[in-house]
Amino acid sequence: MHSPMFSLEVFPPKRTSPVGTIYDTLDGLQGLDPDFISVTYGTGKSSDRTLTARIAHTVSEYGIPSVAHLTAQYLNKDDVDQALDMFEQAKVSGILALRGDRIDGAEPAGVFEHASDLAVYIRQQRPDMKIYGACYPEKHPQSATLEEDIDNLKKKVDAGVTHLISQLFYDNEDFLRFLDKARAAGIEVPIEAGIMPVMNAKSVLNMSNKCQSKVPEKLGIMLDKWGGDKALLKEAGIAYASEQICELVARGVDGVHLYTMNHPCVSRRIWSNVKPFFV
Repeated sequence: MHSPMFSLEVFPPKRTSPVGTIYDTLDGLQGLDPDFISVTYGTGKSSDRTLTARIAHTVSEYGIPSVAHLTAQYLNKDDVDQALDMFEQAKVSGILALRGDRIDGAEPAGVFEHASDLAVYIRQQRPDMKIYGACYPEKHPQSATLEEDIDNLKKKVDAGVTHLISQLFYDNEDFLRFLDKARAAGIEVPIEAGIMPVMNAKSVLNMSNKCQSKVPEKLGIMLDKWGGDKALLKEAGIAYASEQICELVARGVDGVHLYTMNHPCVSRRIWSNVKPFFV
């Protein structure tokens, strides 16, 4: 167990890729020794549950605790029960309870409208299961204010979430401000800072737009300067993420959750830069 915590996120291979490619990712991440690896989940299809469970089990086979994502709004109770059974068989160490993104043209099931509803149900069905939750340093896009979002986050924690992982952000001051407000609101569970390395200018701008996460001036200058050169932008992105992590650790955060994007070489470079700051 690192102090502060250090964890990773991977996602199942694209449907056009062999599922075995996840071994390449996990082999590439060996030596990072994360406290856990979270595995993302799709929109709610049965195949999503199966794939997430398979990858989570594979992570466990590497001797690393796995956390399975579960998105709620398109699931009914039978779907969740099936997922919980699969995840239990996969020996996951916890579940990240999420509402999930809206899908154009798809009608939500209307059973679990919020992540807190899913957390309550998981706690009822699996009292011993560790439940993780997401948080948004710059507020959820559908919340009117950060304060309103933190009120909703408190409901999620009260529902049974015992560990929070933040959405990506590129300005540490946003995360630290959010952290102060969360603690003032009585949220005392560990909160990990979610760091997504910059590797592609278009992806950064798309994600920032989707998450309503701002691009600070320093990052904007990098994108303008090297956005057209993938190799140089990758180097700048590794340096930027490493600097973010070093400052966050110096400021006493509970942990860092690195979004690997299934690029183990980038994650290894970042870990090499920041490892001395983790005990």
